[in-house]
Amino acid sequence: MTEHDFDLISVGGGYAGLVAASRAAQLGLKAAVLERGSDALYACNSRFAGGVMHVSYHDPKSPSDVLTAAINEICAGNADAELVSAIATNAGRAVEWLRDEGAKFARVGNVSWRQWILSPPRPAVTQMDWKGRGADVALRTLEKNLGERGGVLHRNTQVIDLILENGCCMGVRAKQGDADVTFRARAVLLADGGFQGNADMAGQHLTPAPQRVKQRGAGTGLGDGIRMAQAAGADLSTLDAFYGHVLSRDAMHNERVWPYPQLDELAAAGLLVNQSGQRIGDEGMGGVYLANMIARQPDPLATTVIFDDTIWQGPGRAAAIPPNSTLLGAGGTLHKADTIAALAVKLDMDASSLEATVQNYNAALTADTLNTLQPPRSARRRKPFAIAQPPFYGAPACCGLTYTMGGVRISGHAEVLRADRSAIPGLYAAGATSGGLEGGPAVGYVGGLIKALTFGLLAAEHTARSLSTSPEKP
Repeated sequence: MTEHDFDLISVGGGYAGLVAASRAAQLGLKAAVLERGSDALYACNSRFAGGVMHVSYHDPKSPSDVLTAAINEICAGNADAELVSAIATNAGRAVEWLRDEGAKFARVGNVSWRQWILSPPRPAVTQMDWKGRGADVALRTLEKNLGERGGVLHRNTQVIDLILENGCCMGVRAKQGDADVTFRARAVLLADGGFQGNADMAGQHLTPAPQRVKQRGAGTGLGDGIRMAQAAGADLSTLDAFYGHVLSRDAMHNERVWPYPQLDELAAAGLLVNQSGQRIGDEGMGGVYLANMIARQPDPLATTVIFDDTIWQGPGRAAAIPPNSTLLGAGGTLHKADTIAALAVKLDMDASSLEATVQNYNAALTADTLNTLQPPRSARRRKPFAIAQPPFYGAPACCGLTYTMGGVRISGHAEVLRADRSAIPGLYAAGATSGGLEGGPAVGYVGGLIKALTFGLLAAEHTARSLSTSPEKP
C-alpha cells in the first residue's frame, strides 16, 4: 500500500479538476489530480468540448444581475439561488483567470455568448475534430502549469472510495493498475463528471432505453463521484435531466453525423413527433429540452422532425454547422414529399394522424392559441413557423447525450452539502458531478465549461482560506 499526502486532491482531470488543482498550487498548496484515463490525451468531455464559455447564452463578463436573470429565466426559477449568485458573480473573473493561465480565446461576431471561445476553434465539420483545438490545448496548458507549480497529475488512477474520519473527508483510496494506493488530503474535490456513461444510472434516471441514446461526448462519466458523495452523507439534486442535442438518427451508426449537425433549429421551428405522428413536447423550449423529451420516450429511436421548405431554407441554414448543407453530405437521412400524407407514407406513419397534427398546429399558430395545444407550444424562446410550403421534410431523429445535469448538492463555495445544507468538511464537488444549478422541469442549461471553470476555482480558493486558519496546516 502506497500513501501520498496533499492539501487538495481533484478526482477527475477535466476542467473542474485541473482548474482547482492548478489554482490551489498557485495559492501555495500541494495539489494533485487523479485521472482514471491512462492516455496522454485521455478522453473527457472537457477535451472534446467546442470551447464556448457562456452563462446561459450570455457573455460571462456581463453584469451579475444580467447573468442572474438569464440563469433564472432559462431554469424557470428552479436553480439554487446560492449557486446562481456564485456563478453570476465569479464567471467573469474565471475566464480572465483562464486567459491569464495561457488559454487563448477568439470572438465570433457580435453574438454576446460567443465572445469567449477557446482557440484555436474547432472547424465547421460534422464529425469529432478535437485534437489541437482550443479546449484540448487549454487542458494541456492547465496540466503544464500544475506541474510547474509542483503539482502532479496521476493517470491510470481510479478512485474507489473516500476516507472519512469523524465526519470529515481526509483523502481517497484508489487503484493504480493492480496496486492499492491511499491519497491523504485535507480537501478532496469530486470532479469526475456526471453519469452519462453509466447505463444503469441513465436507465434509472434519464431514459427507459439507454442503449438507444447516442453518447455525444466522451461517455467517461460513470457517476463514481456522485456515488461516493452520497455514501458520505451528501444530498443529491434531481438526476432526471442532461445537456444534449437533437441529432440525426443515423448518428447511432454513422460517425460523420455527430456531434454535428444538430437538428435543434429545425425541431424548434417545426414539429417533433413520435411514430404515431403526435407531438412529444414543447418545441419552443429548444433543442436541449427536446433531446430530453426524446430520451424519455418508450423508444428514443422513434421520433422525427417535421418541417417545410421555408424552415429548411431558413432555420435550416442558421446554425454554425447547419443541417441544410451538411446533413445529406455526411450521409444523414432526410425524407421529402409534396404532401404531408405522402411524407407520412415514407416515414411509415399513419397519414391521417400526421395530417391532423400538422393541421392543428398550423391552425393554432394562425389563431395565436399555441398554448392550447397538447402539449402546449411556447413561442417566446423559439419562433414557430407554419408547416405550409412544400416540399415537406421528415428527418428521423435521436437524442445525443453530452453530460448529465444533476448531481451532488453544493454550496456557493463548491462544498458538498448534506440534506440540512451543512457542509461535509473537506469535501467539494464541481462540474457535472455537482447539481442544483442546471436541469429541473425546464431542463435549464447554464453551460458546462463555465460551470466547471467557476466552481473549480471557487473550490480551490475556499480550500486555501480554510487551510490558512486550520491548526492542522503546517
